[in-house]
Amino acid sequence: IRRHNHFKTPSDADELDDLDDDMVVGVIAEIEQEVLDESDSDNDEYDLVDMGAPQPEAGNDSDSSFDARNESISSDGSFDPNAEDSDSDDSMPEEEQAATSAKRRKDDDAPSGSGKESENTFDLDLDDETDETVRAIIAAIKKPRSAPPEIKLEDFITDICFHPDRDIIALATIIGDVHLYEYGNDGNKLLRTIEVHSKACRDVEFTQDGRYLITCSKDKCVMVTDMETEKLKKLYETAHDDAINTLHVLNENLFATGDDAGTVKLWDLRTKQSVFELKELEDQVTQLLTNDQNKLLLATSGDGYLTTFNIAARKMLVQSEPYEEELSCMGIYRGDSKLVVGTSKGRLYTYNWGYFGYHCDMYPGLKSPISLMVPITDRIACVAGEDGNIRACHITPYRNLGVVGQHNMPVEALDVNTSGELLASSSHNNDVRFWNVKYFEDLGDIKYNEKHNTYKEQRHNLPSSKCTNASDFFADLTKEDDDEGDTNDPDAGPSTSA
Repeated sequence: IRRHNHFKTPSDADELDDLDDDMVVGVIAEIEQEVLDESDSDNDEYDLVDMGAPQPEAGNDSDSSFDARNESISSDGSFDPNAEDSDSDDSMPEEEQAATSAKRRKDDDAPSGSGKESENTFDLDLDDETDETVRAIIAAIKKPRSAPPEIKLEDFITDICFHPDRDIIALATIIGDVHLYEYGNDGNKLLRTIEVHSKACRDVEFTQDGRYLITCSKDKCVMVTDMETEKLKKLYETAHDDAINTLHVLNENLFATGDDAGTVKLWDLRTKQSVFELKELEDQVTQLLTNDQNKLLLATSGDGYLTTFNIAARKMLVQSEPYEEELSCMGIYRGDSKLVVGTSKGRLYTYNWGYFGYHCDMYPGLKSPISLMVPITDRIACVAGEDGNIRACHITPYRNLGVVGQHNMPVEALDVNTSGELLASSSHNNDVRFWNVKYFEDLGDIKYNEKHNTYKEQRHNLPSSKCTNASDFFADLTKEDDDEGDTNDPDAGPSTSA
């Protein structure tokens, strides 16, 4: 190949005259130098002594001079592109190949250095280490989990719901399936996947006794699935004329649904038709809610209204003044005496129970839109929205308690288990994360005149957060310095206690 690149095929007699022996010898010398340079740079990859030189064809005048030069090169070794590689396994004897293969298998089976190092790292005893940084790392590794690990799905998660009695969480997806996971600090296990809807499943809820799973979808259907048999118990086909956006379970038999056009319906599992249907809103119903008495059904909507329905009378009771923002979520606090509504502008409106015409208090809340709200205790709410942060708020008086957890993308669903110790959230990243919020049980009541720093509260990270506060970095150091100062103060006089 190299000779063809350097030699030119003459096309006429004039060009043949230009090719003299000196030119041929010069080109051959360049080829030899290139071969020698390549052999030096390969670091013994090719053994020039063991390789044979190519045999020139007889009867070619130009190749005869090349043969003369090649004879002098062959004594030192020359490069043959057609020769077999002496370093390859094919050129080795069978005994050498077997020995080499056995050695490779032995090397592959042996533990790697990184594996040994990681093994030794985890075997280190905390008491044997004197370096504080190493001790902190070992303590963090050996620290038991306080919440289940993250659940990751391939499909977009539209809603989540905890089972009232068992350690099961239901995940609704945009393709219409519902995944049931058994969660625990040691790991999560997929129990089953139920294919319930042909389009996006927008809301999923368990009945209060946990026997049935109710789902609503963009396909305008409501499906009730038996948790024990995993079979469809009831199908409300074309339950609404428009896509259903939300549902709320009242008790073991009653549940309500709201669609994108503002229609609200009440259903009974013992009947095939809806109990009543009311159309008092012009935009989508964002959330439905009742208290323990189940006398009033409240609905927030995208057109800025809080609407209250009398369930027994089957009619609208009152509708609030219009707000210039979307009312997206709500929760009941303070012994069913306060209703708090979150908005798309980050505000929190408070209503006295039974007086839903206009709010009695307003808290600026967060600077980002609030789309989700979950009551953790009777006076603490967790809210989330587009910024991906889950924040805790104290209700009446309002205080930002700090950040409960974080997501990289907007939060889509939020729910708390029956005991109130575990909070779950899903984001646009198709993940479900768990947060242990048991520490809220020990939080004392906040007084109205208590001083606080609003700027610091918005950025404060609570124990469940994956981030730490900057002030916590020096907390232990300051404490150690104070202790040493108290015990080793040379200027301290003797005790004067009687």
